[in-house]
Amino acid sequence: MSRHIHVIGIGVGNPDYVTVQAIEALNCTQVFFAADKGEATGDLVALRREICARFVRRPGYRFVELPDPTRSSDGDYREAVSDWHAARARVWANAISTELGPDGVGAFLAWGDPSLYDSTLRILEAVAAEVDFTFDVIPGITAVQALTARHRIPLNEVGEPVLITTGRRLRQAGLKGSALVMLDADCSFQACPPDTRIWWGAYLGTDDELLVAGTVGEVGTRIAALRADARARHGWIMDTYLLRPG
Repeated sequence: MSRHIHVIGIGVGNPDYVTVQAIEALNCTQVFFAADKGEATGDLVALRREICARFVRRPGYRFVELPDPTRSSDGDYREAVSDWHAARARVWANAISTELGPDGVGAFLAWGDPSLYDSTLRILEAVAAEVDFTFDVIPGITAVQALTARHRIPLNEVGEPVLITTGRRLRQAGLKGSALVMLDADCSFQACPPDTRIWWGAYLGTDDELLVAGTVGEVGTRIAALRADARARHGWIMDTYLLRPG
């Protein structure tokens, strides 16, 4: 036998989003690894602990919090992300080697789903070049699903595609059809025509959830103000939104 790692999608914010498959994986895990990004995002580590306390039936599991390297904000974006992932991989490789026995079972709890704008799988592939282990992936409820459910809307219009993109890409390419936008610290929707429809959500599934819908002209300024205020109060924010041309 060798070490095994579960990559478990835990949904976005609401413990009720955790699937039965995820609960089974939680219950065969001995060591949970969590990136510690400091006090500003302590809520995210606390939620992971809450999920384990709620669903893990067997005692004796451990949490290992990993210091998260700082990502450079200078120079080329892709190069900065690549360097950050490499630094994370070194930290994770050391932790898996020292904290998990040769036949132990560990887990990383991924916010939302591990396949969508999450670096866990890419980093583990790099770690696997240094440390011997196998891993599997448990899917989770994404921010995409949570957003459309909370607004009670379909993701796509009839027979039409939907682009999942980032705020940076939206600014570069503009809006050409329905788009689900993630990782947007700059409220890039404000550059869209005023009649563009927007469904926005932050802290989805949590007690702090914020939801706004309307046109960019009607609610864009309000969303930007809400977002800035919420980030200042919490020290972090996770938000996403769906856009459709007017």
